[in-house]
Amino acid sequence: MNIRPLGDKVVIKDMPAEETTQSGIVIPGTAKEKPQTAEVVAVGPGAMVDGKLMPMNVKVGDVVLFRKFAGTEMKYDEDTFIVLAESDILAVVED
Repeated sequence: MNIRPLGDKVVIKDMPAEETTQSGIVIPGTAKEKPQTAEVVAVGPGAMVDGKLMPMNVKVGDVVLFRKFAGTEMKYDEDTFIVLAESDILAVVED
């Protein structure tokens, strides 16, 4: 994939949602909530602030938590991605 986001934009790909609960209950497709965890697949160069390029806080491969209705969903090569501003990312998940 060759997507190069501009400015402070980040391209993320949703991670698969859990199909069962910890107790083993299967969650039907209609009851599943859209996941807010995704993997970063592309990162822009950063935002310009007072004529200076501010570096991004995330990098490709990071797993992030993002705002519920953030970004724009798009399809590319049969995959679905979300393009959002770095400010819509709430946290980086660290193991």
